[in-house]
Amino acid sequence: MSLAALAGRLRSGEVSPREAVQGYLDRIEAINPRVNAYIQVAGDEALAAADAAERVPAAQRGPLWGVPLGIKDVIDVGGLNTTAASEILRHNLAAADSTTVARLRAAGAIILGKLNTHEFAFGAWTTSPHFGPARNPWDTDRICGGSSGGSGCAMAADLAAGTLGTDTAGSIRIPACFGGVTGLRPSTGRVPNTGSVPVSATFDTIGPIARTAEDCALILREIAGCDPRDPSTFDLPVPDYVAGLAGGIKGLRVGLVAARFERGVDPAVAATVREAVAQLEALGATVEAVRPQFTETAAVVHQLVMLPEAAQNHLQWLRDCPELYGADVRARLLAGLFLPGTAYVTGQKARRVAFDEARELFRQYDVLVQPQLPVVPPKIGQELVDLGGEQLAYRLALLPFNSPWSLIGVPAMSVPAGFVDGLPVGMVIVGPRFGEEVVLRTGHAFQQATDWHERRPAL
Repeated sequence: MSLAALAGRLRSGEVSPREAVQGYLDRIEAINPRVNAYIQVAGDEALAAADAAERVPAAQRGPLWGVPLGIKDVIDVGGLNTTAASEILRHNLAAADSTTVARLRAAGAIILGKLNTHEFAFGAWTTSPHFGPARNPWDTDRICGGSSGGSGCAMAADLAAGTLGTDTAGSIRIPACFGGVTGLRPSTGRVPNTGSVPVSATFDTIGPIARTAEDCALILREIAGCDPRDPSTFDLPVPDYVAGLAGGIKGLRVGLVAARFERGVDPAVAATVREAVAQLEALGATVEAVRPQFTETAAVVHQLVMLPEAAQNHLQWLRDCPELYGADVRARLLAGLFLPGTAYVTGQKARRVAFDEARELFRQYDVLVQPQLPVVPPKIGQELVDLGGEQLAYRLALLPFNSPWSLIGVPAMSVPAGFVDGLPVGMVIVGPRFGEEVVLRTGHAFQQATDWHERRPAL
């Protein structure tokens, strides 16, 4: 059941908040041992919150009243540990809710617990050596992607009505794609990061992973908006993203990022997403191939900025207890530590060039589309992926598909677009800066015409 459908049943009285929470807790108890989506389950707290919700007068109930949600374990939930799936923060008790969690509670949502993540949200696997891997519900021998792997896993396994993830370099879009669900990276600065463990201030953002574009719109409407405690947020009006879903996409100008269909991608994945793009055309959109220059260098530019910022956030721990990091996270942090300062400055300058090109691009097109990822989910422990006969390191294969949109801070949403060998494939819809409305509307129109988002693994 989608979040929107559950919220409707709660409002109508068909389901009570306690029944909704207990239903998810029962499912978590039965299925989480197989998939490891949750690091912490706050069952007693969630049931108490459900009972309190039932005492709220109808006129005071928010739009997410009684809806059970899961939160990535880099985002503070007061009274629960924020571990970031790390040994260093294993006992890091959050004194208060993050801004996003506080806003969700104000809208009536109930928090089920904390979701697994790649250690310190700094990787694309979600295979923490400290808390164990999140396992893909479509095939539990495979990864969920990362770093919000627990969020994507929880949605695929129906262990929450919706979730929060974070995205610095693809960490919402990747697990949404691998889970066959919908995940939106908002524009950088649209949602406050206050009360979350940072990776890279230039690129970090919090956003929803849920079943549908409509569900993502419901969550985003509540968490978006300026926070004076987070200077990276913009003081802009927050649209009614749900109301903006109506209207269809007839006449929409779609730019197809041609290079992402031609190289560095499994041909079966590319063919599947081309069929999804054809569905947009059938709905009245016009599609033209585009070849933005900045997308070819974005992976390198993004790393030049992200790695030093991440290393700076971890400087004291790298000095005091480097042995407590997982090997992959430690290696990438050290790489950022030893990059020269000139590399960071070069990255920021190149980022401005990318902004300029993207600004012109979005004057010609309303949205851009491409495969979200070049492959289906690899096996846990698999280091190399096959891209049409070429072997490439998994993480490097993902960079050209994710880095461009992180680099320029624009909204990008992965929607389920089909299957290859029984595993989910995603199409990403990218919009202009603060253009979440058109991204959500495009995804919603696509999902009204297809049923890929309704398919679930047989757990």
